[in-house]
Amino acid sequence: MSMLWSPVTLRGLEFRNRIFVSPMCQYSSDDGMPTDWHLVHLGSRAVGGAGLVMVEATAVSPEGRISPWDSGLWSDRHADAFRPITAFIRAQGARAGIQLGHAGRKASVDVPWRGGGPVGDEAGGWLPVAPSAQPFSPQSRTPRALSTADLATLVDQFVAATRRAEAAGFELVELHMAHGYLLHEFLSPIANHRQDEYGGSLEARARFPLEVARAVRRAWPDDRPLLVRISATDWIEGGWDLPQSIQFARWLKEAGVDLVDCSTAGIAPGAAIPLGPGYQVPFAAAVRREAQVPTGAVGLITEPAQAERIVAGGEADVVLLARELLRDPYWPLHAARALGDDVPWPPQYERAKR
Repeated sequence: MSMLWSPVTLRGLEFRNRIFVSPMCQYSSDDGMPTDWHLVHLGSRAVGGAGLVMVEATAVSPEGRISPWDSGLWSDRHADAFRPITAFIRAQGARAGIQLGHAGRKASVDVPWRGGGPVGDEAGGWLPVAPSAQPFSPQSRTPRALSTADLATLVDQFVAATRRAEAAGFELVELHMAHGYLLHEFLSPIANHRQDEYGGSLEARARFPLEVARAVRRAWPDDRPLLVRISATDWIEGGWDLPQSIQFARWLKEAGVDLVDCSTAGIAPGAAIPLGPGYQVPFAAAVRREAQVPTGAVGLITEPAQAERIVAGGEADVVLLARELLRDPYWPLHAARALGDDVPWPPQYERAKR
């Protein structure tokens, strides 16, 4: 059996393999509610053999959405709507996870296929919030700076969404602290210009994200894993970088986080990103080695042999795939065949196995 298809356990949860479906925004929700699109999109990846199927960045409040068409979990109705989806994912042998987040200053924008520009109040948009009143780009709306009272409310919103995730049947929660969204904005000096206890030093910039992580860990069942996605570097001089990520990962581990999902970038436009196959894998390897915490590698991982080298070589504990699983929902089953593993197929598809 390949290492890629070997089981992995986080806390009390075993995954059938080390192939995780990365959260991918679908911009197809109605007032935050999942739709039939989500059932088919997520369900097909579970049928396709992934160990974990994770729902896209899901907002803890209406104002925390990236776009008006994003997923949300700010009411019990949202939890009810997710239950058939989580039940189907689990019935296929995969684990059901959800990424919880807040878009911060990158909120209230249009869908990518319409250009992704700001959505005004007249079109159903809203005023974004952020650590500081610094817009994401010259075209973006200037956000309102959050008060300390606002931060306490946000922690409560993350906790409430976490409890609804449990009620909805999710087995894993990931906190979105990457890609220039709110929790990443607190971490990066590019976006965080605060003069209070939440800005300045690394310890101060990490204070609010760690408050969220600790509160969510307390609210989430002890036997279920908690993940955090970080941007390990901003790819911008003077921004968030790998040494800060390593220290932050140590603090996350102390807070009860079970795996750090290592992506990069997103804090500001214009970053010089050296794209290439597996270009973010060295960050996962460094965080795993230096912080002594399990990690996930993501970013242009497309080939079975490549994914196998990453986990077999100890660069990461799992791989998270996004675009490749959009191209081929059954990539895990095809990867098993390529690596010489004989793994079960859904009985409905068994006749196509050979």
